[in-house]
Amino acid sequence: MRDILTCYQVISDYTLKIITIKKHTFICLLLLGFIGSFLISIPLKMAIASKQNPQPQAILILGGSHKRELFTAQFAHLYPNIPIWLSSGADDTISRQIFRDAGIDLNRVYLDRRATDTVTNFTTLVKDFQQHKIKHIYLVTSDYHISRASAIATVVLGSKGIAFSPISVPEDRPRESSFRIMRDTIRAFIWITTGYTGASLKAENIVKI
Repeated sequence: MRDILTCYQVISDYTLKIITIKKHTFICLLLLGFIGSFLISIPLKMAIASKQNPQPQAILILGGSHKRELFTAQFAHLYPNIPIWLSSGADDTISRQIFRDAGIDLNRVYLDRRATDTVTNFTTLVKDFQQHKIKHIYLVTSDYHISRASAIATVVLGSKGIAFSPISVPEDRPRESSFRIMRDTIRAFIWITTGYTGASLKAENIVKI
């Protein structure tokens, strides 16, 4: 009788292990399927946004170099009817002077000081773009920075159905490492799922300069 009970216990334990393994396998496959579907949906959303809005509706400058603002102040003359968003750029006075000297109407320019790094350049503004029904933007940043910025933009903006056309400003600096690009791309994915960017945000509002 004892042998029968022992055998029954072994079979029960084995069956339970199989059920547990199958359950975990199912959850993993379900999670992988969700991630795969999400990754596929991003380029699809961007393609749709770009097709529906082939002409960018705004210019986004990522702060970090006066050259980006100087370039955009001239570039903006080619598209006089679209707004300009500057994310954590130069000092307000300097930014105002750059665009004024270039003859840009300051009513077109929005200054956002909330971002503290490249990831938050996008996460702080994506809702504003949605509220303004902006589906396609020009993304202006330095050439050494364009790969990381584009990777983050693909995740943050692309997940919200916003396309972007990158514009790189030449600078004499080495391109950023693959590690930095991968790290911030992962942070962007974490933001999508948790709303957390891994950076502290300033609580200042967007203002026209």
